[in-house]
Amino acid sequence: MKGPRNQLNILIFMVKKQIFIGFFFALAAMICGGVIGTLFYLVRDLPQIRALESYTPPAITRIYSADHVLLAELYRDKRDLIPLGRIPAYLREALLATEDRQFYNHIGIDVKGIARALVRDLLAGEFVEGASTITQQLAKTLFLTSEKTITRKLKEAVLALQLERRYTKDEILTFYLNQVYFGSGAYGVEAAARIFFSKSASELNLPECALIAAMPKAPSVFSPLANPELAITRRNIVLRQMLTVGAITQDDYDWAIETPYIAIQRQKTSGAPYFVDYIKKILEVEIGPDRLYRAGLTVMTTLSHQLQEYAEQALKKGISEIADRRRKNHIAGPDPQGAIITMDVRTGGILAMVGGTDYHRSVFNRAVDARRQPGSAFKPIVYATAIEKGFHQGMRILDAPVAFPGPTKGEIWRPENFTKTYQGDITLRQALAFSQNIPAVRLIEKLGPASVVATARNLGIQSGLSPYLSLSLGTSEVTVMELTAAYAVFANAGTGIRPFAIVEVTDAAGQTVWKPAAEKWIAMSRQSAAIMTNMLEGAIQEGTGGSARHLPFPLAGKTGTTSQCRDAWFVGFSPSIAAGVWVGCDDATSLGPLETGSRAALPIWTDFMDLAHKTLPYRHFDIPDDIVILTIDPKTGAPADKDAGGVRAFFRRETAPQR
Repeated sequence: MKGPRNQLNILIFMVKKQIFIGFFFALAAMICGGVIGTLFYLVRDLPQIRALESYTPPAITRIYSADHVLLAELYRDKRDLIPLGRIPAYLREALLATEDRQFYNHIGIDVKGIARALVRDLLAGEFVEGASTITQQLAKTLFLTSEKTITRKLKEAVLALQLERRYTKDEILTFYLNQVYFGSGAYGVEAAARIFFSKSASELNLPECALIAAMPKAPSVFSPLANPELAITRRNIVLRQMLTVGAITQDDYDWAIETPYIAIQRQKTSGAPYFVDYIKKILEVEIGPDRLYRAGLTVMTTLSHQLQEYAEQALKKGISEIADRRRKNHIAGPDPQGAIITMDVRTGGILAMVGGTDYHRSVFNRAVDARRQPGSAFKPIVYATAIEKGFHQGMRILDAPVAFPGPTKGEIWRPENFTKTYQGDITLRQALAFSQNIPAVRLIEKLGPASVVATARNLGIQSGLSPYLSLSLGTSEVTVMELTAAYAVFANAGTGIRPFAIVEVTDAAGQTVWKPAAEKWIAMSRQSAAIMTNMLEGAIQEGTGGSARHLPFPLAGKTGTTSQCRDAWFVGFSPSIAAGVWVGCDDATSLGPLETGSRAALPIWTDFMDLAHKTLPYRHFDIPDDIVILTIDPKTGAPADKDAGGVRAFFRRETAPQR
């Protein structure tokens, strides 16, 4: 009986064994399938690691003046790439000692570290320890978000394994050192070194390396610009870790922890902030903001760094003097503002631009965006219209009280001279030189306001102009830049040039990305331009611009003052450059009693032109061959000797008065 029973037991055992084996393999298949399914689920939306080979991180676009001074750096994230060979060994060792001591030994993930962190996370009931290797941190930085979930951590681990399979340890470390955020806008160690120490990463010493390596753990907290004391504490912890792993000696450690962090004076860029803003607006339209802030372009501009400094210096001094006079007169209200712009009369290139007294208090650019009444600074456009139509500067016009029909029925308009005095019959030259209002109004009545508007358009003024008699007194608003460009036509032999600021934009390979096309046109005859220049020389030598008379080079220009001294202007030019100055209050309140163009704006213009021409060549104004030069009495236009007060006046040959 035992035999059959044993056989039955053996049979039952064999069946159970087969069932168990089958169950085991089924369970194993399910587990493997689950694992494989999970992996497929995790990697189905992971980025391709190969994309890293063609990955181009955002680079810095730099804007330079014409004399190669760095004006500004544009970037979304400040990032400068540097090869591993230029990164100090101390920085690499500090980073490894702090972030990943087993970097050169693990496969991309630290299994023991993960297990240890998992236990601590489970005990705490939340993520308290990440156990991320440098490779995992790189994977997260490049491809993932910072969310704290198990799914993200698993994806991070898978990506880290893929990175380790495809790249060497040194390549991974190089990627990391050039990508990770170090605080205060610095991405990568080169940017961090320049922001925190004003030097290249290759020049960093031991304590500097340790401080930078200390920051990835909490960049916003440990940035020395934000929290210098915390940064030093964290740096010293890194130094202790370096000592522990044998990366530095005791002597190195003792010296390094005693070294203070000295906040550096960061390199001054954007010495022309209003100009830089002006440039940025143009480029955002022409090449797009994404390319501008990420493509690492080089932007060469027309700005002269030297002339920009002179312009800022002159405006600051002039506004300070006006503010002092306002205090003495007990005038409250906002502080006075000002703007100055200068351009090359031959090319139209903007050489200096100051849009206000303090960019940090107000970024509004009053040189290009503010439209203000120019007052008498608009009168040269009226006289230019007359000269183009065959009038000559020796012609006489009546300077006496006059009345005109107003804009509404029954209304009478009675313009007045600023001084409330009248000179009777005077020449066009003297009327312009002394900025008499009545002759300008009488002249625009003869010419027709529409013809004056047409001249303004020819000279490049694009702002809206009202075609009324009051236009002659500068009641229509214009910008400093467009009025200065209009005056530049006189110095440029009648050729109009649209002001421009950018010479060329190139990419990292030196290829041209964008270059503006020059805009030039014939705005008026060469003869008329020479005559207008001569008349505006008279405004300085004989009239309201007299305080610029001492400058030892040819100058021409005109003052401008609006009612109640709300705006003060001086716009003028030499044979080389044109410059316009505006002073006023943003709310259009009065600058103060007698704060005219000659008192408030002209000193700024004179100071600037004096400084500017110390570096500019001496030139003469253009005189066409068919211009007749006569010496006349500026009041009557009759021939006169120079010794008797006669002035040198230009005429067309066909309109020159006979002796």
